[in-house]
Amino acid sequence: MSMYENESIDVVEAEVETFDSTGVSEITAIDTATETEIDVEVIDADDLLEESRPRPQSPYDRPGRWYVVHTQSGYEKKVKQNLEARISSMNMEESIHEVVIPLEDVVEFKNGKKQVVQKKVFPGYLLVRCDLTDDSWYVIRNTPGITGFVGQGAKPSPLPRRDVENFLTVKDETEEFTSKRGKPRLEYEMGETVRVKEGPFADFSGEIVEINEDQLKVKVLVNIFGRETPVELEFSQVAKL
Repeated sequence: MSMYENESIDVVEAEVETFDSTGVSEITAIDTATETEIDVEVIDADDLLEESRPRPQSPYDRPGRWYVVHTQSGYEKKVKQNLEARISSMNMEESIHEVVIPLEDVVEFKNGKKQVVQKKVFPGYLLVRCDLTDDSWYVIRNTPGITGFVGQGAKPSPLPRRDVENFLTVKDETEEFTSKRGKPRLEYEMGETVRVKEGPFADFSGEIVEINEDQLKVKVLVNIFGRETPVELEFSQVAKL
């Protein structure tokens, strides 16, 4: 195979002086290969920076496994403090690594103003990352406020990677895990049943069929005299059941 088989050749016409039999010079055009075209790959500087930037470690890949424990609802923060205190006092740091209250950003509307607040993803539950042994099980299970592990049968079930990465994320390698953050979730959702707090339909309940975030309004199907009627209400005029 010729070394030039896959190369593109630019041909340039060159002039060469010759002489006929009478000695008179003539100009003859010949083809001369003068340049070889080489394909050059262009590398985007942004792509290089993205590749060189350290990727956050998945919470699933840290030591131990993640388990869900049930707590008294409304006392998640206190129970978390109780468990962390027992871990420290009983020297269990090498077996019980982390205790997390899953949180998420939620958009709420109060007094006609939009605000983002943090709310518990699973009220009444904590996530615990640990190496589950008889000792670590005993420390966790007997912490005041914890009513038990979540799992099938008597054996606690660790969370799969998909669930761990869905509930938790990490900002970078130097920071601890926080709850997963993304676009803040609206306080109300399509299909949710809410109660009307004020106005001519006060104390009526209905299903949300439309949400207008820009105008801070929802459209609710209210049952009036046996007939469902869409009623447009402000966020402040409805409440969760």
